Amino acid sequence: MTQKHYDVIVIGAGSLGVPTALALAESGASVLVIEPNASVGQLSNKKAIGGIRATHSDYGKIKVCQRSIEIFSTWKEKNGDDIGWLSNGYAYPAYNEKDEKKLKDLMKIQLSHGLNIRWISPEELSVLAPGIRMEGLRGSTFSPEDGSASPLLSANAFYFKSLKKGVEYRFHERVTAMKTEGNRIVEVVTDKGSYSAGTVVNAAGAYAADIGKMIGLNLPVMPDNHEAAITEPVERFLGPMIVDMRPGPRSLNYYFYQNNEGQVVFCITPEPAMLGVDNDNTSEYFPLVSKRMVELYPRLAQLRVRRSWRGQYPNTPDGFPLVGESREYVNFVNNIGACGQGYMLGPGMGELTARIVLKRLSEDDHKILKSFDPYREFSGMELFK
Repeated sequence: MTQKHYDVIVIGAGSLGVPTALALAESGASVLVIEPNASVGQLSNKKAIGGIRATHSDYGKIKVCQRSIEIFSTWKEKNGDDIGWLSNGYAYPAYNEKDEKKLKDLMKIQLSHGLNIRWISPEELSVLAPGIRMEGLRGSTFSPEDGSASPLLSANAFYFKSLKKGVEYRFHERVTAMKTEGNRIVEVVTDKGSYSAGTVVNAAGAYAADIGKMIGLNLPVMPDNHEAAITEPVERFLGPMIVDMRPGPRSLNYYFYQNNEGQVVFCITPEPAMLGVDNDNTSEYFPLVSKRMVELYPRLAQLRVRRSWRGQYPNTPDGFPLVGESREYVNFVNNIGACGQGYMLGPGMGELTARIVLKRLSEDDHKILKSFDPYREFSGMELFK
């Protein structure tokens, strides 16, 4: 049987893999996506809560997410699919002097990189988020161009467009090995067959390190677990995504917003981190986040929660993705380690990864990729994870 050859094989059909496949196909490449699950977006993508922000602390992530926002916000106009885009903005309220200083210092960096963000008074925030606790509120950042969309609708929109562009998918198929000759990957082996490609892209999310191990690479991607939940839909009352940076019992920050269907979606960051992949216990932190949310925003107390779930953040040591070519294998590219931000980074990072594969990087692309270099020293830390 003749082995089928592609220009590019993408491993993983999630938040990063599908947009990467789409961008490659739009540039004329033949693309195969291999995914062990039944359809696109079945792991971290469908567990994302839908927030999309360019409000980061680094030039690279800001620019990639600005491009993502451009794609998300114009998708319906350009492609006809309603992906639930809502230009609701993000707000980081400060209730103590330390957080106010941190946010204002970060704003200087963000503004220097072209982010649309400003400091607003407590009264201005209360207009955007009526009913938020005013006691002790010192003000808030507000980035009006940030927003939200439906992860499931987006994943399927990208998927169906990629099919029209000729991308092939192999679902229910798991990569088991990669055969090499010298510094090249010559064959991708699955539990159902084998394929060859000019370039192999690792976009395997929480399982990216397992893919690296197949060819002897130690990729520092360590998934940890976060919990989220969604309420019944109610009449719109809340504007931006609210991010409370203050730590609490067994937790760091938490955040919530009202989506395009009127449901309040929220998530909490456990502390210490729950390493690994554990999707069985979905409500361990629910009492903690509920209490903290109601203290901040009392009118949330009467909302009924429909369901809760647990998902993974494929984390790196410094909170920045690993994106770029391998030094060990000339035709292996990583697009991994998005640290829970794969959904918002996805469309922009997909285009950037396509330009890496096709050798079409611009001067600005090289500047962006400095923070994502898989071979960096991991000496810093993302300030706005």
